[in-house]
Amino acid sequence: MARTKKQTSKLRVMMLGGLNEIGKNLAVLEYEDDMIIIDCGLAFPDEDMLGVDLVIPDYTYLEKNASKIRGILVTHGHEDHIGGIPYLLKLIDVPVYATRLTLGILESKLAEHKLLGSRTLVTVRAGDTVELGCFKVEFIRANHSIADSCMIAVRTPVGVVLHTGDFKLDVSPIGGEMMDLTRIGEYGRDGVLLLMCESTNVEHPGFTPSERRVGATLDQIFMTNTDRRIIIATFSSNVHRVQQIINSSVKFGRKVAVTGRSMLNVVGAAVRLGYMDVPDNVLIDIADLNRYPQEMITIVTTGSQGEPMSALYRMAFSDHSQVELTPNDLVVLSSHAIPGNEKLVSRIINELYRKGVSVYHAEAVVHVSGHACQEDLKLIHALTKPKFFMPIHGEYHHLMQHKELAEYMGEDPRDIFIMETGQVLELDANSAKKNGTVPSGRMLVDGYGVGDVGSIVLRDRKHLAEDGLIVVVATVDLDEATIVSGPDLISRGFVYVRESEELMDDVRELVRGVLCDTLDSGITEWTQMKTNVKDALSKYLYQKTKRKPMILPVIMNV
Repeated sequence: MARTKKQTSKLRVMMLGGLNEIGKNLAVLEYEDDMIIIDCGLAFPDEDMLGVDLVIPDYTYLEKNASKIRGILVTHGHEDHIGGIPYLLKLIDVPVYATRLTLGILESKLAEHKLLGSRTLVTVRAGDTVELGCFKVEFIRANHSIADSCMIAVRTPVGVVLHTGDFKLDVSPIGGEMMDLTRIGEYGRDGVLLLMCESTNVEHPGFTPSERRVGATLDQIFMTNTDRRIIIATFSSNVHRVQQIINSSVKFGRKVAVTGRSMLNVVGAAVRLGYMDVPDNVLIDIADLNRYPQEMITIVTTGSQGEPMSALYRMAFSDHSQVELTPNDLVVLSSHAIPGNEKLVSRIINELYRKGVSVYHAEAVVHVSGHACQEDLKLIHALTKPKFFMPIHGEYHHLMQHKELAEYMGEDPRDIFIMETGQVLELDANSAKKNGTVPSGRMLVDGYGVGDVGSIVLRDRKHLAEDGLIVVVATVDLDEATIVSGPDLISRGFVYVRESEELMDDVRELVRGVLCDTLDSGITEWTQMKTNVKDALSKYLYQKTKRKPMILPVIMNV
């Protein structure tokens, strides 16, 4: 008896971002002619990505299969999970399913990209189920550092896939209810084919502390600094943290002002949608600070990661239009520096101290993570008892340590898959294996340009930044085989011409000699003339200076 197509078809699962990196999380589930996307985030550029604003996943595979895509499902409203959605929705028109706060934050992003109103946004609540093609998707309540976070359980023709998103176990959350462990356990009882679980904090033992732990520290800070203005920098998306800052401010009779574009957007959405409880007349406009005594003011700001041009950065360097810091101010950094941002954070702290400002950072417990530590992760593994496991959301060492933790929990190493971005995991009800890849990678966003800055452009920017530029301008008469004018030299970032006249004179003579030899040889092909100038000049400058500036010959014919 012939087997049906349904029995022989495989579920294809792949990550187009979020593996071997922190950020730009994007998962894809594909079965026959149906496909769904879970999260679509961005990452921030590395130091070597000069001038790049954002990094998003390569959408080539999604664009090619746009007719199959039934929807984008979003776990929560952090940038590394929703920041890439506007760029994807410019390429394909598919509905987005997310909770109210997540959509509230996403709407402001779509408005910036002039997409609001032209794309379908579907509001869901924890416990809701939506059917998308052959997939039946349930949103399960989770706890994270932003409200309205969910795990996503997907019933597929071959079994259940549980995607945790970002989460931690918080038995006393600031807003909403505790993570729905009961529902997760029910899925585990019925059988989970594949667990896709975050790995960001897998190196940390124990349970992740509750967000409420920060509230007691904030109260202590406010109690001991009643004569100071308090400025608190935190992640704009940490609605629970901002709520606790407001609670402490109300308790000690303070007004609260918010500054920083992303902070204003998120807080505005959270207040409008009822995810923050703010008494009347507590929030004030940043422009009205001078109407109140400084000791009655709390300022909530962006810039906890030292980002250049953030509100706190502009305050520290006296460039903020409404806030001028004084020695009577206390700045609280309510966050941990993300790996790679330590120098930026240190620079701001140094500048604050130079102004005489008091700073709370490492010495106070003013931050807890929103990600699962080892015991949180063990709980999810114990509840779900997955047949197969794919660690996600982490660098390679995070993924490997999560693999070891799963093995400690009794899972078979042969059933654990450490994947690469774009690699496909094929599953049926009884087996799983890696099978091929799909187009993947990263797209660099620079201003309005998406993808037009590639490795060659970055290489040139790095070259210019490290060694500078010399432009050689000359006019020749090809018919007469003579130099009509020049060569003239323009130096940027290499040497200051007025202080290096002898070197510049030698360079002019060298270029003149190369051009004369080239013309005398009967060479009139522009590319060859420029190559001769570049090669000779590059060799000469390296001998003289041990530098390799970018050389740009501009040779014209009269």
